[in-house]
Order: sequence, then structure tokens, then C-alpha cells
Amino acid sequence: MVAPAVVIAAPSSGSGKTTIATGLMGALARTGTVAPFKVGPDYIDPGYHALATGRPGRNLDAILCGEQRIAPLYRHGARDADIAVVEGVMGLFDGRIVDGPGGAATEGIGSTADVAQILGAPVLLVVDARGHSQSLAALLAGFATYRPGIALAGVILNRVSSARHERVLRDACAHAGLEAVGAVPGAAALEVPARHLGLIPAAERGAEAVAAVAAMTELVERHVDVERIRALARPVADGPLWSPSDEVARAGGPVVALAGGPAFSFGYAEHEELLRAAGARVERFDPLTDELPGGAAAVVLPGGFPEVYAEKLSANAALRDQLRALVDAGGAIHAECAGQLYLAESLDGVPMCGIVPGAATFTRRLTLGYRDAVALGASPLFAPGERVTGHEFHRTALAAGPAPAWGWRDGDGVATTDGHLSPTVHSSYLHVHPAGYPEAVERLVRAVA
Repeated sequence: MVAPAVVIAAPSSGSGKTTIATGLMGALARTGTVAPFKVGPDYIDPGYHALATGRPGRNLDAILCGEQRIAPLYRHGARDADIAVVEGVMGLFDGRIVDGPGGAATEGIGSTADVAQILGAPVLLVVDARGHSQSLAALLAGFATYRPGIALAGVILNRVSSARHERVLRDACAHAGLEAVGAVPGAAALEVPARHLGLIPAAERGAEAVAAVAAMTELVERHVDVERIRALARPVADGPLWSPSDEVARAGGPVVALAGGPAFSFGYAEHEELLRAAGARVERFDPLTDELPGGAAAVVLPGGFPEVYAEKLSANAALRDQLRALVDAGGAIHAECAGQLYLAESLDGVPMCGIVPGAATFTRRLTLGYRDAVALGASPLFAPGERVTGHEFHRTALAAGPAPAWGWRDGDGVATTDGHLSPTVHSSYLHVHPAGYPEAVERLVRAVA
């Protein structure tokens, strides 16, 4: 039997679904085993989900991984769990916009609704109640009937101003034929510290993050009917299970050093699982304080916030020297976004590794979105001409090197190149989900085996 699931969605971003979803995970975990998921490419929310449940936070991204992998990835992540909570992204029906005939925008793909429908899971809508009264019934009726196949099972009222306000809103829910399973007072709202790319990751906050998750859990336990939500959850249909050992072949036993810690906290749980399935001995290290693990033949540098830790990263001169020596000796490096900045000559004037040409700078401009990219040359991971769909999310700038890794056209059709290639280095701003392209993980391990 596959664990039952419930999806926590909202009419729009900023409704408070991360607080509610994380608190619900924590509350359910006090009496059972909870599998946490996040729709979309987000790296930050799963860190809080992991603290709430004691299990890896996982992503369900139909764009990066393909719709056909969503249910198998769910079954993999929900193994041995009593229940799963899936936090949505943006509004319930918001996804990647695909232009229709004549340039007309169609409904977004890869939305929370898409994932809920693939899983057959009921949806609870978190509504920011500020400014709402009886007219909430019309909004809820619209969400309940907008798309057939989406089971809107109930509403969690968030930021409610008074007992009278709550009664009016509960009546509005009933008028729309929906059950209100919780009402969270506005005065009890929790604010998680944010920065230029959203919430500050749990990996950076330590004990503060643990306390924040505990507070979210207490908030949900006090104001939400947790047992009713448990009863509303529905089992996901049985079927194929995603397995890293089925995706890659073993390729020897090289040591692959996987960066983590506060500066490199953006990663997918499936990445390490695939590396191990391919035969790699994965050694985790923190570039802020550690030297390169002994015997490392390859290094994976994921995304994160090197711009916040530039001085400390630069101060670890021993590791920077070791990475340059690794490349000179033929070792491989795979670097995404933060990893690429760390490999650059400098970051905001602070010396970095000098493996990737160019100086990186922090900017005010947010670069965000899915990219359909083509590999522009050979690397330890991708073959020339190979196509992927990845995600870009940063406020820094680093010009593509003389041998860029990727090419794509942006939303305005402008041709763009990104990243840097050498026979042993693949770096770029593009985040690619390893479950969507497991062959790239196998190639990396084979290249250094």
C-alpha cells in the first residue's frame, strides 16, 4: 500500500502555505511517520520539511523530471511512511506558461494542480483571510470548479482577525460546499527570516530553524484539526517505484566529494542516492571549514549562497588549492549556480578558486525561470547537442566563458549562453534535477572511476 497524501495549496503566493504545511508535517510526525514533498524546484522549503519530519525533503517537479516520474518519485520518497504532505508552489493552478497559437498564453504546466491530479491526492487550500468576508465563498467556488479532476477537500483559514471574522469565513466556506479544517489567528502568524532569494535556509539557521519549526508545529496543533486532515488524506495508486539502482549502472568505486553546509545547501536527495547507486563513495564536506576529502576523484558543488559567505570561503585557501590541483590532475568538477561562483576568479572582489574564468558580482536583478537548454560541448556529464530542461534562480552575474556549457533562448527569444566547460569541468547557473537526467550522474562517476 502506498502512503496516503494530502496537498497543501493556496490561491496565490504569500498565503502562508509554507508555515501551515511545515507545521502540519510536524504535528503529524508526533504520532506517525510523515513523508515531506514540495512541488517545483524550490530548495529552501524542503530543508524546513526535513526538520519537521526527520526525513529528507523531496521535490516533485513535473517540468524538471517529467510527469511520468512524479508518481514513482512519490512512491520512492513515501516508502514506509504513514502519510505524506505535499506543499504546493505559488497558486494552485500556476505553472510554467507555454505560449499557445498566435502567442496566446495557455494554462501553466507543472502546477500544484498537475501534481495533485497525477497523485490523485486531495487538496487543502490555505487562504490568507485578511480582507476577506462573505465574498470568500465566490473565490472558493471558483477554485473548486475551475478544473475537473482536482479534489478540493477543505480550507485552512490563515491570518484570521477575530472570532467574528472566523464565523463569517466558516459560513462562506460552507456556502461554497467546503469544510474549514482550521482557522489560524493573524496575531499568531510566524515570520521566517527572508533574504534576496526567499527564506533563509534551515541549514544556515541551526537551532533557530529547529525552534521555528517547533513553533509552526505548535501553531498548527492549536488551530488546525490535524486528525481531520489525516482522515481526508487519500492513498496514492500503487505502481512502479523510482529506484536509483534501476536508473544507473555501477561504475566502480571512486570517491565523490559532495559539498554542503550553509553556503551550499541547495540540493536534491536523489542526487546522492544516484551517485551511490552508480558506485561512488560519497563524502560530504563543508567548503567553509573543511579540506577536500581524501582520495576524491570528483567534486559536486551544488547551489546555495556563496555571496553571503564569500570572505570565509576565500579564507579556506587550502581547499581552493586542492580543487585547482584536482582539476590539474584530471579530476572532475560539477558545479551549479553557487558552485560556479565559487569556482570563478572572484566573487564581489573576493578571491575564489580561479578555475572558471571571470569575476562574479552580486546584482539587484533576479534571474528566474525554467530553461530548455542544449549542451554546447562535451563534458564529464553531457554530450554535445544533448537537451535538458533546468531552472535558473540567482541575483548574481558571471559572463559565460569562452567554452560555455549551455545555450538557450530566453522568454523574449534572445539567444543566451551560460557556464563553462573544460574536459573535466562542467559549471553553469542551470540547476538540473538528477532524477530527470540520471545518465549524467552515471557518466560523471564513470569518468573518474
